[in-house]
Amino acid sequence: MSPTIQIRNVPVEVSRTFKARAAAEGQSLSDYLLGELQRIAARPTRRELVERIEQRGRVDLPPAADVLADQRAGR
Repeated sequence: MSPTIQIRNVPVEVSRTFKARAAAEGQSLSDYLLGELQRIAARPTRRELVERIEQRGRVDLPPAADVLADQRAGR
C-alpha cells in the first residue's frame, strides 16, 4: 500500500489555488497534487545538478574573442 502524506496548516489561498487548478484539469485535488509531487520528485535537486556538472570534467575552450576573430578572418 502506498504511504499517505498529510500537510497541515496550508494557507487558504494556496488551497484555493490548487483546487482551482485541479478543477481546470478535470482532476480531483488529490490526483492533481499527486501529479505535482511526481513532477517535483522527478526533477534533480540543485545539489544533484552540481554533482552531475562536476562529474563531466573540465572542458577547455578557446576564448570567445579568438573564435570570433578566426571567423571574421575566414579561418
